[in-house]
Amino acid sequence: MGKVIVWGLVLYAVVDSVLSCFQCFVDADETSRLCKGYILSGYDIVNLDHCFNAIYRIFNNTKVIQAAHVAGGYEDELRNIMLAQIMPLIKEFETTNHYDFVYEDRLQKAADSFITEASRLPRAFQCVPPCGFQESAATYDCVTCLYKICGFSLDCPGLNITGVEHNGTEILCDVPFPLPADIEVVWRFADEVKTELVDHFKELTIGVDLLYTIPSLRLDHEGTYQCEIFSNHHSVIRNYYHLTVIPQPPTGCVELHHVFGNVLLLEEEHWPVTQPHDGLVSPARLPFAPVLTACLAVMHLLAFLCLWYLYWLLAMRRTTNSSNQEPDGPPIEIFLVK
Repeated sequence: MGKVIVWGLVLYAVVDSVLSCFQCFVDADETSRLCKGYILSGYDIVNLDHCFNAIYRIFNNTKVIQAAHVAGGYEDELRNIMLAQIMPLIKEFETTNHYDFVYEDRLQKAADSFITEASRLPRAFQCVPPCGFQESAATYDCVTCLYKICGFSLDCPGLNITGVEHNGTEILCDVPFPLPADIEVVWRFADEVKTELVDHFKELTIGVDLLYTIPSLRLDHEGTYQCEIFSNHHSVIRNYYHLTVIPQPPTGCVELHHVFGNVLLLEEEHWPVTQPHDGLVSPARLPFAPVLTACLAVMHLLAFLCLWYLYWLLAMRRTTNSSNQEPDGPPIEIFLVK
């Protein structure tokens, strides 16, 4: 094979700058051992630079990178797959010299096997915008040897919700992506309808319940509710719900409105049917005479009952006040003389 020149100086900086996907699982010492017997054809010399470039070209292409895009926690499996292909080559090539075309053929077969095996590992979930630390969507990137995350803010846009006074309501801490198993949910409240300032909130509950229930709404329940989810003591997401409480009308007004509505919503045959003439819009339909009479009678009856109730209430108050008054002097005795 002619004169062999071995380049003994191997700089880790060179390996670090060109190996990328390969270097995540094969260190610099193992790489130098792999390239120890690389013979550059036509020159019959050992050339480590050409070996490094061949590794970079074969293992840092799109197919290898995509095959290594596995879900979180599977980088050890990737390392095992890579070493299963490379370690036999290291044992063979560090003791026997081979020409470059033999190296590249064997390295290409190793890369193809890595692609096949790595593609069978679980893939990460897709990132779901617009917020939250989505651990389930973390994808391994063998170019940087790190996991890529979605990069969204922890704070989600606030949602406006309404409820009626005295009615119950439920607020669900909705999360559009899969959550870890070990979560802790903290519910907080701020008496401002729209705020996301952390120091304005006070803590309500701590637990695992994603649903916060208010059995009976009061006006002072109006404000902003925040739910923050933690996993392993790290914040995952913060949701904000801006609750507006609608005051409930007095009971008397509700009953009056109900009675009046029932009177007006009589059967259709009580209303006269008018047809448009000559393409003109017909005038608004007016209630039938019995309906108007019934409405007026109900209104008069309600007015009479209200006045009677007020009179009775005033009379009761006067009776109570007079019974509670103390006499100003001694009792007067009256004698009847026959």
